[in-house]
Amino acid sequence: MDKIRMPNAIAELDGDEMTHVLWGMIKKELIEPFVELNTEYYDLSLPNRDRTEDAVTRQAADAIKRLKVGVKCATITPNFQRQEEYGLRQLWKSPNATVRAALDGTVFRAPILLSRVKPVVTCWEKPVTIARHAYGDLYKAVEYRVPGAAKAELVVTDENGAELSRQTVYDFKGPGVVQAMHNRDDSILSFARCCFTYALSVKQDVWFGVKDTISKGYDQTFKLLFQQVYDEEYKTAFEAAGLHYRYGLIDDIAAKVIRSRGGMVWACKNYDGDVMSDLIAAASGSLPMMTSVLVSPDGCFEYEAAHGTVTDHFYRWRRGEKVSTNPLATMFAWAGALRKRGELDGIPALGHFADCLERAGLDVFEEGHFSEDLAMLCDPADYTDSPDNDTLIALIRARLGQLLNA
Repeated sequence: MDKIRMPNAIAELDGDEMTHVLWGMIKKELIEPFVELNTEYYDLSLPNRDRTEDAVTRQAADAIKRLKVGVKCATITPNFQRQEEYGLRQLWKSPNATVRAALDGTVFRAPILLSRVKPVVTCWEKPVTIARHAYGDLYKAVEYRVPGAAKAELVVTDENGAELSRQTVYDFKGPGVVQAMHNRDDSILSFARCCFTYALSVKQDVWFGVKDTISKGYDQTFKLLFQQVYDEEYKTAFEAAGLHYRYGLIDDIAAKVIRSRGGMVWACKNYDGDVMSDLIAAASGSLPMMTSVLVSPDGCFEYEAAHGTVTDHFYRWRRGEKVSTNPLATMFAWAGALRKRGELDGIPALGHFADCLERAGLDVFEEGHFSEDLAMLCDPADYTDSPDNDTLIALIRARLGQLLNA
């Protein structure tokens, strides 16, 4: 076969540990034999972020903004244990948070479903897509560990220094902790537009919930701005498409999602989305079966797997052991980026290749060749084996060749 030409590049953000190993295998065995892969490469491994003082992450975010499409490998956000393990100069910020802030994007996460792996929530017939606001809240919070008796206040001044508000947060009688969060109207409005636009593209309802009965300023702002965007900009299109927008308190929405058939976009504030995306993934099957795409208001897309760097497999692999690591979410990230590049550039062959790449992985898994994470979740009658990474990628490569030659 002639390789598919790819005149315009995508930003390639490499990462850490076992996912970095899989990243190279997927490129070498599943993409480069069929596509003249064109990427701008950025090494976001923890050692390189330390060497560049995290400049490489900012450069990668700029590349996504310029090229409009990026694909990202899982990376480590270091804690103190990781700082000691890697000899880091400091605890570098989450690369995901840096990129999300630069793009002011919304993260959409949806599980990859297999017929042989039944969801824990048996009434789900379709994937639940989590739309996570990727700005502010806990992730941009200011915190202080209060050492003893003290008064904490929330003070707001205007640009000229005039005091607009002063409120007592708490009169501490002993040690404690205090935290202040923020968000911006323009970011919330962008979040709402991204959710409604994405829902129209995938023909799904939007469900949104916050706790406005308790948070009558912060969460109420989210509620009102979402309703404003829907009424003024999307209501007509939603009604024409037979779609609905549902608002409710976050606990009520969570209960209704559990009792639903699935198939909706569940819009969540930043922290809610962080938690609920993992919950949806686990309830649907496995966290390594979760896709993720960051969509910015100005039309930039960053695709990644939602899971981490699979540290335990990496340590075993480094000792020379055979491991069986789930590659599907990383394959779907590459497929999403290639499909979007083909869509933007008018190259349908790239979109067809992306479809075949996804299908090849699903077909091998549907035949009962499961990675370790899925083997324990399926009926033993549906299980064939747990091939090691080399064998699993070879099986997928063979199936991909069949699909492309069909």
